[in-house]
Amino acid sequence: MQIAILSQNKTLYSTRRLVEATQERGYQVQVINPLECYMNISMQQSSIHIGGVELPSFDAVIPRIGAGITFYGTAVVRQFEMMATYTLNSSMGISRSRDKLRSMQLLSRKGIGLPVTGFANKPSDIPDLIDMVGGAPLVIKLLEGTQGIGVVLAETRKAAESVIEAFMGLKANIMVQEYIKEAQGADIRCFVLGDKVIAAMKRQALPGEFRSNLHRGGTATLVKLSPEERSIAVRAAKTMGLNVAGVDILRSNHGPVVMEVNSSPGLEGIEAATGKDVAGAIIEFIAKQRRKGKTPSEA
Repeated sequence: MQIAILSQNKTLYSTRRLVEATQERGYQVQVINPLECYMNISMQQSSIHIGGVELPSFDAVIPRIGAGITFYGTAVVRQFEMMATYTLNSSMGISRSRDKLRSMQLLSRKGIGLPVTGFANKPSDIPDLIDMVGGAPLVIKLLEGTQGIGVVLAETRKAAESVIEAFMGLKANIMVQEYIKEAQGADIRCFVLGDKVIAAMKRQALPGEFRSNLHRGGTATLVKLSPEERSIAVRAAKTMGLNVAGVDILRSNHGPVVMEVNSSPGLEGIEAATGKDVAGAIIEFIAKQRRKGKTPSEA
């Protein structure tokens, strides 16, 4: 089996682990920078090229598309899909999960627990928007933010009004969410593969910080999930149309709520916290899907 990994950086931990896991199982692997790809979109024969050379056919593609290249990266994934290549995560699933507002709307429609979330585009709507999510403190999020960047905790109503007005003045797209105080700066990252949560960790923010992202200095420890948390994580990934997802959950007083669904979850923190070979599980999942004869549209 020949596997392509779409990644901008071969030295990243997640990319290296996927390469190692593929080679350990006797498969061939090639790391491809999606930004170096260009495409021939044709009725006769669609193809992908790099540096004047047409890429060979692959049995499967693992997209590791960074948030900053979502548009072009998903176009490359879509081209592989057009060429009937099995893609671990579909271009549609990646696009859905990257649009924070759309993902919240899709999860809400499926009855999946969420923080109360508001969205508006006029300063005159700000007072009602704040009331809608239960008042201050509240969380304001840039729709394009990643790794905790562009996430602000407004502790007072006046601060919330000022921050929202400032973002709107910059024409930035934001959403406003209730603050889950009882989570105490911790969330749970559930690593979903297929129809199972194969690993989970609790991420704890630094003292005085409410964002638990490991990139912001948060710590990760092993955590035991409840059946409800496992179920909500798998349902959230399926709602996005993702085979692999990092589903971030908060433990609220009214049950688990989904904060985000990540289509390219990092492997370093989850493997370190759990001691599990997550990269190996991903490659074995792909091999199993290929044996079943799954196609892009069916997966």
